[in-house]
Amino acid sequence: MRGWRSLIGLGILGLLMASAEPAAGQVISLENRTFDEQTLRPRGQGIIPIFDGWYRNVDGSSDICFGYYSLNTEEAVDIPIGSANVVDPAEFNGGQPTHFDPVPETPYRRYYCVFTVTVPSGFGRRQEVVWTIERGTARASTPGHLHPDYVLDEPDSDGRAESAPTLRFEENGPGFRGRSGRTAAGRTVAVGEPLELTVWAEHGGERSWLGWTKHQGPGDVTITAPELWVEPAEGSATVTATFDQPGDYLLRVQGIDDPVEDFEFHCCWTNGYVPVTVTAGAR
Repeated sequence: MRGWRSLIGLGILGLLMASAEPAAGQVISLENRTFDEQTLRPRGQGIIPIFDGWYRNVDGSSDICFGYYSLNTEEAVDIPIGSANVVDPAEFNGGQPTHFDPVPETPYRRYYCVFTVTVPSGFGRRQEVVWTIERGTARASTPGHLHPDYVLDEPDSDGRAESAPTLRFEENGPGFRGRSGRTAAGRTVAVGEPLELTVWAEHGGERSWLGWTKHQGPGDVTITAPELWVEPAEGSATVTATFDQPGDYLLRVQGIDDPVEDFEFHCCWTNGYVPVTVTAGAR
């Protein structure tokens, strides 16, 4: 599992837990919880926000990265933006996911830097951006900050000779790299109608991994291939997404060289987002 237990602990700041033996399916209170594989349950558990680090932008601003860890092995959890899913200060609220997938079956075991918050050049080292998630009795917060110990390589890691792949939403469209990502032009589709989504990837390695999921939205989204490889590393991959409720959605795609090693070493990958308006369709 290549150290994923320690990663869980590093991402959860300020929560000191003791172990307990709950009944099957019981929600484990935070004060009686240790964050290892024994706290996982198929459903009914909380979501832990994680501060992944930060990096400087060329204009002097900085991006703070947040990911999350789900304590549910089977249940996908939706928590709308509000008091139970909030980023403070309020000016940074709104970009966080409202959909939280269960624990991945792959060894990296959590979700890395699924969104970023851009803070201005004058943002001080002691200032914080705090993401809080509450589900039932489980409430957890993580503070994002600009402490030098948490600087991330972005979008390349010279020490590991890794680089984030370049993604495009159109074959001849603008390319983008890194965790700050790019938001595509909006799409529109009716409930129950498949929406085709194509991403073009370029990378110096042998292949590129792409992972799709719902980032925000009111209903369920079925994606034909939530994880797939682009082989060779320069090429395209197409999936279809089908929505069961009308509303405004945001889909997230992540592109990376190796999702096991590169996620755990925090470098390097690319985030992309696709807004979708889903209509009720003909009656």
